Parts: sequence; C-alpha cells; structure tokens
Amino acid sequence: MTEERLDLIIFGATGFTGKYTVQEAVKLGKTNQFTWGVAGRNKERLQEVIKNYASDAEGTIPIIVADVKDNDSLKKMAQKCKIVVNCCGPYRFFGEPVVKACIETKTHYVDVSGEPQFIETMQLKYNKAAQEAGVYIISACGFDSIPCDLGVIFVQKNFNGDVNSVETYLSSWVDGRSEGAAVHYGTWESAVYGVAHSSELRDLRAKIYPQKLPQFQPKLLPRGIIHYSEVSNQWSLPFLGTDRSVVYRSQRFLYEKKHIRPAQIQTYVSFSSLMSVISITCVGIMFALMTKCRCGRYLLLKYPRFFSGGFASHEGPKPEVMSRTHFSITLKASGWKEKLADPTDKHVNSPDKEMIARVSGINPGYGATCAMLMISALIVLRESDKMPDNGGVLPPGAAFENTSMIQNLQQNGVSFEILKTTEK
Repeated sequence: MTEERLDLIIFGATGFTGKYTVQEAVKLGKTNQFTWGVAGRNKERLQEVIKNYASDAEGTIPIIVADVKDNDSLKKMAQKCKIVVNCCGPYRFFGEPVVKACIETKTHYVDVSGEPQFIETMQLKYNKAAQEAGVYIISACGFDSIPCDLGVIFVQKNFNGDVNSVETYLSSWVDGRSEGAAVHYGTWESAVYGVAHSSELRDLRAKIYPQKLPQFQPKLLPRGIIHYSEVSNQWSLPFLGTDRSVVYRSQRFLYEKKHIRPAQIQTYVSFSSLMSVISITCVGIMFALMTKCRCGRYLLLKYPRFFSGGFASHEGPKPEVMSRTHFSITLKASGWKEKLADPTDKHVNSPDKEMIARVSGINPGYGATCAMLMISALIVLRESDKMPDNGGVLPPGAAFENTSMIQNLQQNGVSFEILKTTEK
C-alpha cells in the first residue's frame, strides 16, 4: 500500500531560517489545514526544534532524516511530500541536489534563495525537466524577492493602462534602539559568494535568453550612484540584491507567454541621511573588492560581525529586534492611460500616467520571509491549476500572477496599497 504524501516538508528545519519557518507553519496551521513534517541531518536537533518552535504539535509532526550530501536520502524525503520547502543554504552549494531530487520524484519545490547565479542556473538546467515532470521549482520566495516581484504585478493589475517602467525604493528601520546584528551568518555567506561570482551572470543569461527583448521606449535609465529620491524622500543607492533580476525574469515570462508589455525595472535602497549613504557606499566598495580574492573572502566569512559593522553575525538578530524591524518598498510606475492591443506597438505620445504604490510589513529578514515562503508553498498546493505551463522553474511573479498570493500575503501582515495615481 502506497504511503500518502504529506502536503509539505520543511528541509533544513534546524537552521536559523528553518526554525522560524517551522514557527510560521504552526501559525498558519491554525487557520489552514495541511499536513507537514520536518527534515534535516540530525534527528535529535529536529526534535529540539519541534519542542522549541512547535510545542503544541510535538509528537504529531513527522521527522525525516535527510542529508544534502546523500542523494538517496533526499529522494526518500521528497517522495514523502507534495512540496519541499527548502531552507538549506547557501543554495549555491546545497540547492541543486534538492531541486534534482524533487524533479525525479515529481515533487514541487520552493525556497528563499537570494542568489541569482543559483536561481538562473536552475532555470537553465532544469526548466524543461520540471515541465515534463509537472512540478514547479520556485526560488526567491522570501523577502528576496516576493515584495518587489509581486509589487510590480500588483501595480500592473491596478494601472488600467500600459506600464512602461517601475522604479522601486526599499527602506527598513527599527522602532526604538537597534541592538545587535540584523542578519544571520547564512545570509551574509550567500552575499559574499553571490558578489564574488557575479561575473558568471552575463554568460548564464545569454544562454537562458539567446534572443533579446524588443527595445521598449522611453528607456528607463539608471539614476546616479547617489541621488535624493522624491519618491522615498530619502537618499538612495542602487539596490544590488536579487529583486531586479527576479522581476526581469517574471516580466519576460509574462511577455512571452501572455503577450503582456514587460515593465522596465530599476531598484534602489534608501536611507535617511546622506552620511549613511556615503558610509554604506564605502563599505560596499570594500566588500566587493574583498570578495574577488580567496584571502578577502576568508576574512569576510571568518569575521562577519567586524566586516559588516555589526550588521551580520553567527547568532543572527534577536527576536525582540526582529519584531521591531519594519520594511517598505515604494514603487513608482510610469506609463500610459491607453492600453495598446499589441505590446510591441509604440505609443505616439509621451507617458501620461504615474502610480505610486507601496508594499510594507515587519520583520523582513525572517518573520515576513518565512510567512512568504510558507504561503508560496500553500498556493502551489491549492492553486496549481491557476499557475502557468503545468510546471517549470519560475520566478514568483510569473508563478503566482494569476493566484490569490497577494490577498493571502495581505491577510498575513504584508500590505499592498496604491498611494497615488496621477494622469496628465
């Protein structure tokens, strides 16, 4: 007799993100019915996580021992569920075996990777295989890059015209005094390797997209390295995270599959003072230079607290600090009131419509991230009939564009709102 699959398994449940994902599973389980288990290398540590983060369900949550270095154990784990929620990073080193095991066992997959090289390599290598298996492989289902990617989708659905471009401005702040680190070492490690290997992306993207998109006008040009934004009312820098690359993939997918005009995208991060921007720019330049050599990477990984100015640590942020941390992404969309039938047709007039929208919430790095991750898994579980292509390696915006993802996020602490619409 075939054992019935669990709805989902949280793999890497003993890690920093994994623990809070377990906590979020318990929270969502109070209003949603789904079966789930936890997986990792060490059974005793998994039992401890359940005791500390899911005590009400202790004794009822299945525990699966699986090691990312043991392919057989990964396949056995994936065979036990419909969706693997992968919290085991850095994904550059540990993600591919899990993706492969999921495709081989016809199991869906979601993660919170903010690593473009991993995400796009999986698209290049496994998109066709995932489609043939009828499973979805969806990365970037956390703060990287649900708010930005779904924020652009939200704007497009409410614009009532043609969106030509979107500029996004990320802000984050802590109520009261900020003490200790803001991110865990795992996030820092992913950033180190991501910047170190950023040169891989050009060749990788040329293979994924051998044909360039048509030139859409007017072209959205990047702003200066440091500029004052009237959108965020703060000093701003280019945001070098995953958001821009993820949004591009979603927009390209929607253009190719649904013939929707793709929005051009530029992403920025904003700070309250010019001095903060200058300091962060200097630290960023030093960080980038150090990632280019083995000795520099060693020092960055050996002493994260020192080289991040206390921003990152092996212990990660304290719960009381996380609960007081807020985020906001303000989106400025520019386009036309008139919607042309063919997205490649050219508007005869200059853009005559603007919209300002905002996506906001609290505890972006871990609380909101884990909620987004779990909601992504539940959407795949329940609304796969509304998702495209019957499978594939997709970004969140492309995967969830036609689902109730945004409504579910709004019901769980992530706000999507239109602030202003202006027509000429």
